[in-house]
Amino acid sequence: MEEQKLISQKKPAFPINQQLYDYLTEYNRNIKIPVFYDDLLRFAGAIVVYDKNGEDTLWVRVYYAEHEREEIDLSLKRMYLILHGDGSEDSLPFLTVDAIDYCTFGNSKPFRIKIRNILNDNHTYLYIKKADASRVYGLELEHILSPNNINFLVYKDTLIEEHVLGIPGDQFLAENLKTVSTRGLKRLSKEFVKFNERCMIRLLGDMRSYNYVIVASYDFDQVEYRIRAMDFDQQSFEGNLKVYFPQFFKENYPFVKMVSDNLQNESVEQYKKEERSAIARRLKGSQERVNDLLACMINDGISTPEKIKQLKMDLVEYTKDKDFKKCNTMGEILKVAFDFVTRNYENVNTYIIRPE
Repeated sequence: MEEQKLISQKKPAFPINQQLYDYLTEYNRNIKIPVFYDDLLRFAGAIVVYDKNGEDTLWVRVYYAEHEREEIDLSLKRMYLILHGDGSEDSLPFLTVDAIDYCTFGNSKPFRIKIRNILNDNHTYLYIKKADASRVYGLELEHILSPNNINFLVYKDTLIEEHVLGIPGDQFLAENLKTVSTRGLKRLSKEFVKFNERCMIRLLGDMRSYNYVIVASYDFDQVEYRIRAMDFDQQSFEGNLKVYFPQFFKENYPFVKMVSDNLQNESVEQYKKEERSAIARRLKGSQERVNDLLACMINDGISTPEKIKQLKMDLVEYTKDKDFKKCNTMGEILKVAFDFVTRNYENVNTYIIRPE
């Protein structure tokens, strides 16, 4: 499948401005944390982390000077308790930091922290990254508009994210897709159509197969699938509308072929409408929060004038809605897009009871 180069340059990191910081404070995303991203950069050395097949994972396991390790471990355990609990330290003695990994691949250069409960041997991960306004907008929009809640915290220039459970899409394609039943392929096809539509509507770009996970849920007589984004770096930055459709990335071609093999065009259109309706309902149900977030985006410079101009004209062509022409920022584009989705949902759905 031929593919034009959809993403032409590395996206810069954008600082969090005061208005967005105030928003994060209002919605309990901004909280004092005991360790900063830059603190973790003081590692003394590192070794390569390989996967079960002996391949380089692009992560390195870092270690620290002995006099610093104890303080860093304690700070990371406290951070875990703030993210997943109320910050009380009763459980501190039962937690241990098994590993601190660092990834130099990609924009965010994250640290991945493996925390284990020594009482039951359960472990989980959290990620520490440099705070970037694009990523914060992406995380918030995921929390509000997708079927998934997502937990993250920001303090000054440090971002802490919870781990998104699931099998990375590229790994699923290589190892799991061939074992999915015929009925399962139809359900996974439906989910890919909905995921594709959701990313486009909320302008989340670069959903190549390694930037999302596949989650399998076992119902009493079948397996349901959900696709969850796990990288929010490319929120509302690029100008080419195709960047916001996962279907146009060559890494996703096996999923695109799966959809064409398993769903008729009428079903594809039905599932697109279902997803648009679900997003419209979430927008209506979280209107104040969405408006507060869009107010921050409208006053924020998270793209370039050239990309904004290209995207709004692409959207005029795609939707035939001329309101996009008036937009001067990515926040304004997203506001018009959300208004378009909500208006069409309300106009089409004759069963909505409207106030007198």
